[in-house]
Amino acid sequence: MPRRTATMLASLLSLIALLCVGVLIPVPYAEMSPGPTVNTLGEHGGEPVLQISGHKTYPTTGHLNMTTVRVTGSQYRMNLVEALYGWLTHDNLVVPHSTLYPDDKSPDELNQETAEEFSQSQESAKVAALKQLGIPVGTRVIVSSVVKGSPAEGQLHAGDVIKAVDGQEVKEPGDVAALVTKHQPGQKVSFLVVPAKEAAAAEKEKRQPKVEDTVSLVTTKAPDDAKRAIVGIQAGTDHTFPFSINIKLADVGGPSAGLMFALGIVDKLTPDDLTGGKFVAGTGTIDDNGKVGPIGGIEMKTVGARSKGARYFLTPSDNCAAAAKDTPSGLTLVKVDTIGDALKSLEKIRKGDSAGLPSCTAG
Repeated sequence: MPRRTATMLASLLSLIALLCVGVLIPVPYAEMSPGPTVNTLGEHGGEPVLQISGHKTYPTTGHLNMTTVRVTGSQYRMNLVEALYGWLTHDNLVVPHSTLYPDDKSPDELNQETAEEFSQSQESAKVAALKQLGIPVGTRVIVSSVVKGSPAEGQLHAGDVIKAVDGQEVKEPGDVAALVTKHQPGQKVSFLVVPAKEAAAAEKEKRQPKVEDTVSLVTTKAPDDAKRAIVGIQAGTDHTFPFSINIKLADVGGPSAGLMFALGIVDKLTPDDLTGGKFVAGTGTIDDNGKVGPIGGIEMKTVGARSKGARYFLTPSDNCAAAAKDTPSGLTLVKVDTIGDALKSLEKIRKGDSAGLPSCTAG
């Protein structure tokens, strides 16, 4: 065999061997890539994403798309070849596995956490949208969680509405702790509650609850203070709405769709067409007061939005620098801090005033 042929064959065999080794070697990384993007004004899975009843709604046009990031599963172990390919691919992002899946949390715990974040984002989107429109939103104190093994376990349940403690009306979550800690550990405390199922049914049917229960508990010592009485619950705030707003979107987790849900709700409840038929996408958490917060995977979300046809992307201000470093061609980044900012920018977009939009810079 000629020396040149032998050398080429040896090189080829070495390359094949390296590739085989690379496929077999697991590396502690995970991959993020553009995920599905859904128009909050449209349908998903054959039904409207935003379903509003009990209040007049208006026709909408264009797009207000929420965006997502697709990630490799928690149990998937990337090999060296896949990691190298991901690093070289423009539309993917390779990150340390622990960034997406912390070692101190199980897959079930992470799934539960993202599901709860998604649920909370929907709730905050409704509140922020209605507040923006000046529509009153009611509040009530509920049991947010119950500590396993505590006096409250099996007696109080997440979602129960707390009306009073020891006969005193409860108006804020802090009232519950204040009234419980008036007792000594080992003393009885009485809760007047509306069971979670009855509270949910009453809210759905827009009626007053028909069932109230009195629950008597014996307090116990706080883990960090033997003199402080507790019953083992975390109190929180729930909202009641004057009409029904349902968000139907499965297989999505996390809080990052809050802004786009809120804008979609505003669009459906007002005669103005927010987009003017334009294709707008975006991302961002939102709180009850309409403040927009940053999210993860912004680079993947802009790529995913542009690939589906978006021309404008509503970007949380804290994500602007990262998004502006590699903006997809044809996509205009629009900086937002609040739902009010987003609505002002949408007005400029539908009027064709792109020059007046607050832009993102690489910084």
